[in-house]
Amino acid sequence: MSDHTSEPAAAPDTSGLPGPVRLRVAPSPTGDPHVGTAYMSLFNLAFARQQGGRFLLRIEDTDRARFREDSEQQVFDTLRWLGLGWDEGPDVGGPCAPYRQSERLTTYRPYVERLLADGHAYRCWCSTERLAEMRADQQACKQPTGYDRLCLGKSEEERRALPGFSETPVVRMRVPDDVDLAFEDLIRGRLTAPRPDDQVILKADGFPTYHLAVVVDDHEMGITHVVRGEEWISSTPKHVLLYRWLGLTPPAFAHMPLLRNENKSKISKRKNPEARLTWFEEQGYLPEALVNFLGLLAYPPAQDADGNDVEVFGFEDFVARFDWREVNPVGPIFDLKKLDWLNGVHLRALEPQDFTSRLLPFLQRDGVLGAAPSLGELGRLEQVAALIQTRIAHLTEATELVAPFYVADDAVEVAADARAQLKDDAPAVLDAAADALAALPDEHEGLLGSEPTFRAEAIEAALRGAVVDGLGIKPKFAFGPLRTAVSGRRVSPPLFESMEILGKTSTLARLAALRATL
Repeated sequence: MSDHTSEPAAAPDTSGLPGPVRLRVAPSPTGDPHVGTAYMSLFNLAFARQQGGRFLLRIEDTDRARFREDSEQQVFDTLRWLGLGWDEGPDVGGPCAPYRQSERLTTYRPYVERLLADGHAYRCWCSTERLAEMRADQQACKQPTGYDRLCLGKSEEERRALPGFSETPVVRMRVPDDVDLAFEDLIRGRLTAPRPDDQVILKADGFPTYHLAVVVDDHEMGITHVVRGEEWISSTPKHVLLYRWLGLTPPAFAHMPLLRNENKSKISKRKNPEARLTWFEEQGYLPEALVNFLGLLAYPPAQDADGNDVEVFGFEDFVARFDWREVNPVGPIFDLKKLDWLNGVHLRALEPQDFTSRLLPFLQRDGVLGAAPSLGELGRLEQVAALIQTRIAHLTEATELVAPFYVADDAVEVAADARAQLKDDAPAVLDAAADALAALPDEHEGLLGSEPTFRAEAIEAALRGAVVDGLGIKPKFAFGPLRTAVSGRRVSPPLFESMEILGKTSTLARLAALRATL
């Protein structure tokens, strides 16, 4: 094998690319985006922003067998939902376009030809059947699996004379026996990986494999730091080899720990719904809560003046204190209970109007409100939202609490568990409450423009007098039938405030409707 290396034809000058550092995330559009894409994007973007650099999104779509057309748009949508935007990419352009590997096929060929000419790569005509038999034999003999170099040094004619020939060859890199397997990692220090076999770098369909494409693209896009999961540690010596053979300067490497379940297994989309990035939006998580959560994975929280952990923070806080040396290489546990807690904290911190606007899409999705709600419906939603903001941990939980405020008074559906907890005194409670509320002034009795008089304070005083004092029922039991009548649920927003929002007429109608069924 020749030791000669030279630059590939028309090698790009990357010195003029913007940004003192350039980082990228490069997902494959093979299904719903993995939560790991957001995890990697957060750490890449944090460092890029801290250093005043650039963050790129590249779509690695060379796996045509698993390619899914809608997946790319899901990547765009979910990362933007999280606020993890990019400076260059397929949809925004940039100086290194195109940013889809399938649109860069002519880019890779000169690099392959240079590797072939320098003896660092060779064509392989082995059929898939022959390779499968080879691996089976190696496994049966308990040998390491890897290509046996049958095609190395043979012409097409020489190889054709042997069994297991395929008309369309692949190209393999020729890994030397004395390959250097050590490299420096920003997180883990000096690492040593297992010796690779002669990896395929160009497939029979003309598409490059990940190993070639990632080296070429990262070089041509001026990537200074490659941040990826620890599963790629074993591939890094191959990539360092390719950089060396092509006369290119390798980037710095940082291999992030993998996200793990509580049983320490790797999170997978096949087994874990939360591995799908789209799942979090569907389940009513706030994007800022998920970013906060991802920032706590593999990274220590800040501490306040008293030495207490500060676990609630925003993206800018994370950027300000980011340091690769602080990343914990041990695989973090993906604790959904922690995420639920964070989501509740972030929900309660929203401004009322913001919280209301976040609820609206979920209420529309569930049919509580239409596509174009009226001003009156939106006004009522603001009132109801104020009652439930401290009572939910996910936006999806709002539907059950809000829906009773948008149904006809005679159409309130009483849940089975709510009806089952009604006691024998429920009719008396409903009758006494109805009489007490009927005696209150109407909503706007008095001068035009006066304050409404059917208010929570007056409602509470009237009901306590009629039910607690009048019937002698303990407060914790007194209002169950009224809650059921108003909302149809055992658990609802605060009762007296709910009655105020509904108004006197609707409240009395709902009490009467439940009373009629007892």
